[in-house]
Amino acid sequence: MKDEKLQKALARMGLGSRRQMEEVIKAGRVTVNNGPATIGDRVEQGDEIRVDGRQIKYTSENEKRRRVIAYYKPEGEVCSAKDPEGRPTVFERLPKLTHDRWVMVGRLDINSTGLLLFTNDGEMAHRLMHPSGEVTREYAVRVLGEVTPEIARALTAGVMLEDGLAKFEDIKDGGGEGVNKWYHVQLKEGRNREVRRLFESQGLKVSRLLRTRYGTIALPKELRTGRFLELDRKDINTLTDLVSLRPRYGTGLHGAAKEKQERIRSKPLKARRATDSRSDTRSGSDNRNSSAKPKSSASPASRGTRNTRDRNDKR
Repeated sequence: MKDEKLQKALARMGLGSRRQMEEVIKAGRVTVNNGPATIGDRVEQGDEIRVDGRQIKYTSENEKRRRVIAYYKPEGEVCSAKDPEGRPTVFERLPKLTHDRWVMVGRLDINSTGLLLFTNDGEMAHRLMHPSGEVTREYAVRVLGEVTPEIARALTAGVMLEDGLAKFEDIKDGGGEGVNKWYHVQLKEGRNREVRRLFESQGLKVSRLLRTRYGTIALPKELRTGRFLELDRKDINTLTDLVSLRPRYGTGLHGAAKEKQERIRSKPLKARRATDSRSDTRSGSDNRNSSAKPKSSASPASRGTRNTRDRNDKR
C-alpha cells in the first residue's frame, strides 16, 4: 500500500485543511502521475503531484525532518491561524515553511501566557494532545484568595465540571501573599480553560496563568515573550519517546540554524508584546533582528521554580 492519502499529504504540506484539499481534488484540480486524482487516492515518494498544474514537492511523512518550536506566548494573542476579529495570532511570528505547516500542540486562552509547542509532525502533535497520552502540563498560577488544605485536597481528588470530572495531579504553594499569591499546578489533559475553571469551582479567581512545561519540555529560561526557539534533536527525541514515536533521521538543528539558536540562548532577544506583531510585519523585523535584553523582576512564582524565573514582568 502507498504511503498516505492524497488529501492528507496535501494538507500536511501546508496547502490547506484536509477538507479544503478534498474539495480541490473533487474539482479536478489535482493530478497524480499525469492522471486525474480522486478522493482516497494514496501517494508515495516518487509520485508526481500537481495542483492547478504546479508540481508539488512531496516528501513522505516518515522521511520528513521532524521539527519542534518552543514559543513564549504573550497575553493578547489568539491560538488560531486566523482570527475573524483581526486580533494577533500565535502563528504570525513563526518561521515560514515551504510545502509544510506548523501544527500547534495544545492551546492557551487569549489571557494566558507561557509555553506553546509547534511541530511539523501532525501525528506527534496528536499524541501529545490526546488525553490517552496523559502528558503532563505544568502552570504557574496567581490566585485571588487562599487555597486551603481542604481546597487543595478537593482539587487533587477531582471536581465535577460541566464537561466531566477534572483534577490537578499536583498543587504546590508558589509563594506570595494577598493578591499576589502563586501556586504551581500540574494536570494531564488540556480541556478549554480547565485550570481557571477548577479554581473557579472553589470560589477562587485566577488573575495570571503561565504554562511552564509541556511534557518533557520546560519553558526555556532564556526565552522572552513573543519569541521562539527551535528545539534540537535531544529535546525532540525526549518528546517522541514520551509518546512512543520512533526517531527520524536528520531531526534537529544543523549548520547555520544551530549557530543561530546558540546565539539566541547566550544573548536572548528582547520581549515582544502581542500588539507588536503587526508593527513587526510592517517594518519587516523578525526573530533575528534585535538583541536588546529585557528587564526582569523577581516574584513569588519565580522563586518557586526555575521554569518561571525572570518572566513575571512580561505576563
